[in-house]
Amino acid sequence: MTNRLRIALIQSNQRVGDLAGNAAAMLEWRARATAEGAELVMFPELQLTGYPPEDLMLKPEFVRQAIDWATRLADATADGGPALLFGAIVAEHGINYNAMLLAEGGKVIGRTLKHELPNYGTFDEKRVFGHGPLPEPLEFRGVRIGVPICEDIWQEKVCAHLARQGAALLLVPNGSPYEIDKDELRQRLVRERVVETGLPLAYLNRVGGQDELVFDGSSFVTNDDGTIALQAVDFDEVMLLTDWADTPNGWRCEAGPKEELSPFPEDMYRAMIVALRDYVGANGFPGVILGLSGGIDSALSAAVAVDALGADRVWCVMMPSRFTSPDSLEDAAECARLLGVRHDIVPIGSGVDAMDKMLPGINGLAAENIQSRLRMVTLMALSNAHGHMLLTTGNKSEMSVGYATLYGDMAGGYSVLKDAYKTTCFTLSRWRNAHRPIGALGPDGPVMPQRVITKPPTAELREDQKDEDSLPPYALLDRILEALVDRELSVRETVAATGADPAVVADIERKLLRAEYKRRQAPPGVKLTSRNFGRDRRYPITNAFHTH
Repeated sequence: MTNRLRIALIQSNQRVGDLAGNAAAMLEWRARATAEGAELVMFPELQLTGYPPEDLMLKPEFVRQAIDWATRLADATADGGPALLFGAIVAEHGINYNAMLLAEGGKVIGRTLKHELPNYGTFDEKRVFGHGPLPEPLEFRGVRIGVPICEDIWQEKVCAHLARQGAALLLVPNGSPYEIDKDELRQRLVRERVVETGLPLAYLNRVGGQDELVFDGSSFVTNDDGTIALQAVDFDEVMLLTDWADTPNGWRCEAGPKEELSPFPEDMYRAMIVALRDYVGANGFPGVILGLSGGIDSALSAAVAVDALGADRVWCVMMPSRFTSPDSLEDAAECARLLGVRHDIVPIGSGVDAMDKMLPGINGLAAENIQSRLRMVTLMALSNAHGHMLLTTGNKSEMSVGYATLYGDMAGGYSVLKDAYKTTCFTLSRWRNAHRPIGALGPDGPVMPQRVITKPPTAELREDQKDEDSLPPYALLDRILEALVDRELSVRETVAATGADPAVVADIERKLLRAEYKRRQAPPGVKLTSRNFGRDRRYPITNAFHTH
C-alpha cells in the first residue's frame, strides 16, 4: 500500500447534455494533471452529463450515450497515466443512478452510487434517479477511499458507514449551487462530518452557470483536526493539487494555498456575471439588448452584462414617452457612456398615439401598461432582427408583488435581478461603483451616475409617478417579503418579526399570491438567495389559502 498520494481536484465548468464536450474537457484537465504528477484526477458530481440533467434522464438514448462516453473515458486511462474519478450515470435493471466511477488501466475498477437523493428547493433527484445502497470505500493503490456524493454528507449516515468500513479519507464530489452565505454552511457541515468520522475530507464543487443555477466552486480540504488545508478560489475553474500522506495519526492533506472567498456583495455580483455569461454563451446569442430607462435596475443590469460579456456585446435602448423626465434621459446616456455601450434612443410617443386611436377611451393602469408593452415590442423587434437576447431588468421586490407588466417589462430571455430585492440592488450598485469585480470585462470606476442610486424609483408611466405611491418604502417592503417569501412566515409572524402594520403585511401577502400567474410567465433568472422564484418556490396559481 502506498503511503502518499497526489490527487488533482478539478473545479471545472460543464454543459448539460454536451457529453462529447464535457468528456474532451475532462481529458484536457487530465493531461494537465499528468504534467503535475497527479496519480488520481477527480471531477465533480455528474461532470460527464452536466448537472442537473433533469428530464434528460428520462430519455433512454441520452442514458445510452452517457454510458458509452463513460466507457470511452475509462478506456483513455489505458495509457498508464493517472486514474480518473468522475461523475457519470449507471443504469441497472431499468433504474438510473447518479454515480462516481473510478477508472484506471483502461477499465472501471470501482464505483459509488449516490445514496441520499435531495428532493427539496432546487433539487428533484428522486424524479429521475434511484437510491443507491450505502456505499463501500473504493480501493486505490491500497488506500480505502470513501466517496460520498454531495447530499450523502448532509446527513451523518453515509459518512459514518464509510468510516466503519475502513475508509481512510473522504473525497466528496458536489453540484452545489451558489446562494448567499453558502460558504459558511458548507464548511460547518464538513467540520461536523470530519469530527464525527475522524477522517479528512476533500469537498470538490463545480463552477459555472446552468439556467437558473450558478455554481461557485469554493472547493476546499479539511483535515481530521478541523483545519482547512487548502481553499480554492470561487467562480473560476482551477486545478487544486492535493498531496496526501499516511501519518501515525492517519491520512492527512498537506497544507497548500488558501484563497480568499468573495464576501457579500461581491459574491452575489460575481454570481450574476457567471450566470449571464454562461447562459448567453451556451445558448449561442451574440450579445444582449436591454431597455435603459435611467433607473437603478436597468443600470445595474447593464453593468452586469458589460462585466459578463464586454461592452461590444451589450446594446442599450432608451425609449422615452411624454412622462420620461430629462433626468432619466441624462442618466441613461451617462450610464451608457460610463459603460462604453451602444446607446440608441427610440421614442414610443408615436406608438402610444396610434394605440390611443386604435383603442379610444383606454386610460388608467391599462394605458400605463400599453407604454410598457410598446417598449417590449420595440426591444423584441430589435432582438429578432439582430439576434441579441433581451435582458429583463425587473427585481425580486417587483416580481413578488406583481409591480411589473406582463408581456411588457417582464418580457425577455433572462434576468440577473430576478432574485435580488430592491434594497439589494442598491447595495450591489453602490458596491460596483466603487469596485471592479475579479474577471470583469467592464471598466474601472463608476458604472452609473450617483443620481441613479439616490433618486426615488419610478416607472414613469404617468405624471410624477413614484414606486412608493403603490408600495411601502422598499426598506420596509423587502423586510416583509423576506419574511413572507424566504422564511414562509404567516402575516401574524411577519408583523411580529418586522413591526409592520398588520394591514400593510396582509395587503403584501395578497399581492404576493395574486402575482403567481405573472411569475410563471417570467423569464428564468439566476438563483441568489435560499428561496428564489422558480426552482425553489413552486406555489399553485389558483390558491384560496391566505394566512391573514
